[in-house]
Parts: sequence; C-alpha cells; structure tokens
Amino acid sequence: MSYSVLFVCLGNICRSPMAEAVMKDLVRREGLENEISVDSAGTGDWHIGKPPHEGTRALLDRHSISYEGMKARQFAANDGGQFDLIVAMDTKNERDIRAILGAGRGTEVIRFLSVLPEAGMDDVPDPYYTGNFDEVYALVKKGCERLLDAIKGRLDDGRRT
Repeated sequence: MSYSVLFVCLGNICRSPMAEAVMKDLVRREGLENEISVDSAGTGDWHIGKPPHEGTRALLDRHSISYEGMKARQFAANDGGQFDLIVAMDTKNERDIRAILGAGRGTEVIRFLSVLPEAGMDDVPDPYYTGNFDEVYALVKKGCERLLDAIKGRLDDGRRT
C-alpha cells in the first residue's frame, strides 16, 4: 500500500511548499519514500513555475531541509483522483478545493490545523502577508509530524488487511 498527500495554499510559494518540504524530510528520515509521496499546489495561478518564496527558502536552508526542484503549480480538479489526502492550509483554500473537486469525490480533504487543535486557530497564517515564517514553520513541523504518525497508522492498517 502507498499513500499520497497534497498540501494546498493560495499561491504555492510559502505555506504549502514549506509543508511539502518538511513532510518529505520527515518521510525520508523514516525511510518511507517508497510508501508516501508528497506534493503541493496553490489555488491561485499568480506564481506558477516559480520557486518557493525567499522567506520559505531561507527558513528551510536554516533547518537543512531540501526544496530542490520545487516549483509552484495550480491545484486542479484531477488532483482529487491523484491523492489520498488533500491538506488545505486555511479555511478559504479548503472551500476552494471542495468547490474545484465538486460533489461525490472520494478524496479526503482536511484543514491543516485540524490535526493541531491545541494551536487554537483555524488557519495557518500566511507569511507572504505576515512575514512570520518562523511561526509558520513551528506549526508546519508539528502538524507534519502528527500527520505522518496518522499516515503511518493507515499504512500499518493496510498491511494487516
């Protein structure tokens, strides 16, 4: 059994590529690259083809996390059939994802901070506007660790059946 996850934010240059890079790093450290695939996208089209934001790149560099080859892309309806889990970085993007996918799609869509209820907020703040990449990284790292634990549980359940 393999599992695929897609992180989605607005422009795919700050939050979702940060989550993609952090999750890929965690997956690599666990030796699960052949079982878990990770990608990211944005609901908007402004940054298609561009690398992650310089603030995201600087933060990932500080933590020795690779973002090599990452380029912004736009979320599309066919992503629903390609991924087991789509993780929206905020409430508006969750609504947009559900509207793009339409009714009757079986792909699970969640809001990122639903896995971190103790954070006391619904949305991962957008550092494109706030400039607070460190706050976002702290949320993303903890959330990705929690998501990975849940995904490993699903993979284990799949192996037992």
